[in-house]
Amino acid sequence: MLRLAGENPRWGHRRIQGELARLGHPIAASTVWGILNAAGIDPAPRRSGPTWRDFLTAQAHGIVTADFFHLDTAWGKRLYAMAFIEHCTRHLHITAVTAHPTAQWAVQQARNITAELGKRRTRPRFLLRDRDSKYTDAFDAVFNAEDIEVLLSAPRTPRMNAHCERAIGTIRREALDHVLILGENHARKVLAAFQDHYNEHRPHRSRKQLPPDATEPPPSVHDLDDRRLLRTRVLGGMINEYRYAA
Repeated sequence: MLRLAGENPRWGHRRIQGELARLGHPIAASTVWGILNAAGIDPAPRRSGPTWRDFLTAQAHGIVTADFFHLDTAWGKRLYAMAFIEHCTRHLHITAVTAHPTAQWAVQQARNITAELGKRRTRPRFLLRDRDSKYTDAFDAVFNAEDIEVLLSAPRTPRMNAHCERAIGTIRREALDHVLILGENHARKVLAAFQDHYNEHRPHRSRKQLPPDATEPPPSVHDLDDRRLLRTRVLGGMINEYRYAA
């Protein structure tokens, strides 16, 4: 009984009574209420609801997150881009690079990402973003027009958008921290190359070491002596990808 209440915070004592009856335990509703009350479990809906992590896990197939990040050129000029992450597959979308990330520019990136997501069989239900001033009503309207609800993270709470924050950290650690960016065009090429590597090759622990675009695990290899390992250099050899020769 206590397990049912803990795992289903929106269930009241009568709903729990019904589930127990279905399991073969005909207990009176007053008895269920008394046991829950003695255990300090408040009645629904005053009971504490699902945690933020529980919500993100349950809705992973329908969540896309967004965040801005910056990169500096070798000449001291600061550039900006946006990263969008699909929670379920961890597919990464990196937008165009600009030195002036205005609200109008952000709206255009929203149009671009919704057009790309519209090609999928299933569309996301939620977009999670922070409260940056460049996210305007026009930005949200682009997603609302596609029946995508916009969720706001709490102020100064990057952990509420941890997936996107982690992806941006990966972009920095594995690419931007090791390349001298010469300008906007160079930045676009570097980010595009890393995006392809991230989506098509880089393993992810949350996906059982599969890259975001993989639909099934690779076949097991047993005859190692007869297979030749090939290395592909990405970004001038800064990142290596390995495959067996066909």
